Amino acid sequence: MRFSTRARYGLRAMLELALDYQREEPVPLFRIAEKQGISEGYLEQMMTFLRKGGLVRSVRGAQGGYLLAREPAKITSGEIVRCLEGPISPTGCVNETDPERCARSEYCVTRRLWEKVGKSVAEVLDNTTLLDLCREVESAGLAEPKSMN
Repeated sequence: MRFSTRARYGLRAMLELALDYQREEPVPLFRIAEKQGISEGYLEQMMTFLRKGGLVRSVRGAQGGYLLAREPAKITSGEIVRCLEGPISPTGCVNETDPERCARSEYCVTRRLWEKVGKSVAEVLDNTTLLDLCREVESAGLAEPKSMN
């Protein structure tokens, strides 16, 4: 299963906000873009989706920027990915909202396999919060290199 650039970059941007969460100050878009090596314009588009999805809030003005809408422990990676990409499914045939669902779905054995794969991926994402990712950064002493995909 391959996630789009939007999901990968969006998760990195949200992690950046989570790492700054205790400061309780908005993080300017240019700072996230610079730290993560993401185009500011592209980041702005993603933030629009995340704001509409209730995951971030924006603050206007000279000291403006973005803040998490909830504490990092209450935002999962699964919420972020769904907000940016839609349902988590490895194929269209297991996506319940896909209008072109496969006619073979009722008796297709491979569809059952894809359902299991999708559920496993969703379980990992849904059980990983931004706080979990922040703790990984801190415990491993990870510094995210600029411009890494």
